Amino acid sequence: MSNKKKNKNSDNLYIIIPTYNEENNIKTVVKEWHEIVKKIGNDSKLVVINDGSKDNTLNILELLKKRYECLVVLNKENGGHGDAVLYGYSYAIRNHADYIFQTDSDGQTLPEEFEPFWDERKKHDAIIGYRKGRRDGLYRIFVAKTLKLILFLIFHCRITDANTPYRLMPYKKLKKYYQRIPKHFNLPNVLLTVLMVDAKEDVYFKTITFLPRQGGINSINLKKIIKIGIQAVKDFRKIKKEMKKDE
Repeated sequence: MSNKKKNKNSDNLYIIIPTYNEENNIKTVVKEWHEIVKKIGNDSKLVVINDGSKDNTLNILELLKKRYECLVVLNKENGGHGDAVLYGYSYAIRNHADYIFQTDSDGQTLPEEFEPFWDERKKHDAIIGYRKGRRDGLYRIFVAKTLKLILFLIFHCRITDANTPYRLMPYKKLKKYYQRIPKHFNLPNVLLTVLMVDAKEDVYFKTITFLPRQGGINSINLKKIIKIGIQAVKDFRKIKKEMKKDE
């Protein structure tokens, strides 16, 4: 944890961004989100997790560290998006960040929509973006609707948008539910949402803009999504059985 003293009257923020082969987007994403952590101050950090990129992403990030003082670059072997998200959450928890915000590195989310999330952080246990009118393709919308149905059938709860990469959570809540997520789980944000909703936490879904990918190629194609989905259903069923034991 940093030795810098924090203003006791303010909260700090760790923004968690996993990245894989995003050499076309990473400069802009870092620049825009770094402005957010600088504005909040109080030793806030922009934490970018390089998930074993095979392109020039890591080299670019190492250069950007010299320009952006609040940028932290974590490098790990490739384990998939979910694994990188968990890696970032673990780092934020170990450093006792007051609030943790997660988004992605493909430029589909807007930093200028973050301020209302931050302003309302004390009012809810978690604030999650709702991708109403998302513009990233019909098959992605289909996948999201299918996931929503699967979660209802397995967990019997209606969730507005379970997997949005635009979520703000306080340290205590994230730490509490992070401990219940299996190691290397493919869809940690989905499970976090389910666990919080099931526990009757005050989870607020706030409408956000969700743009098409701003550059590069999406590493997760339909074939991979189907494979992840099949495994997720198996995992969800197992987790549901464990939840029943705890009731």
